[in-house]
Amino acid sequence: MNSETITVWEGKHLRVRTCGRWEYVERTRSMGGVVIVAVTNDSNLLLVEQYRVPLGKRVIELPAGLAGDTDGTAQEELVEAARRELLEETGYEASEWAFLMAGPSSAGLTNEVNTMFRASGLRCAAPGGGDEHEQIHLHAIPISEVHSWLEEKMKSGFGVDPKVYAGLYFLQPFAENG
Repeated sequence: MNSETITVWEGKHLRVRTCGRWEYVERTRSMGGVVIVAVTNDSNLLLVEQYRVPLGKRVIELPAGLAGDTDGTAQEELVEAARRELLEETGYEASEWAFLMAGPSSAGLTNEVNTMFRASGLRCAAPGGGDEHEQIHLHAIPISEVHSWLEEKMKSGFGVDPKVYAGLYFLQPFAENG
């Protein structure tokens, strides 16, 4: 594609651009997203619930956030952002971190790349619940019950982020081997 890229609008956190007939969004203050598949020592998957304005409803998600989006974090390592977000959203710290994969969050909408980590060796260290702009509710669901729990949440009107299912895919060997 040889079209010129033009900035249509830029706000505090987002930039809307066009390239030919294509319209897309970029984050102005982020090095990408981090998504955490966190499993407690007793095999519970940590999920968070929060109201998402664009959807107009509560959504069940894996703990996640942005790297390099706050003052002083411009060069933040992705795993450090994951540690920070896990603690902020869930109140848990992990002693073991494993890179799982990285890929586009919505390739037709944005150039943002999410990096997924598995966090284990968890211990509760803080209340969680997000920062002063968030109202996050934590759910610790037994891995063996997650699918039926998510189905019930969807039936009752919640959204479920598909990254939850991607995280469950990466837990298959974890669940089988304990």
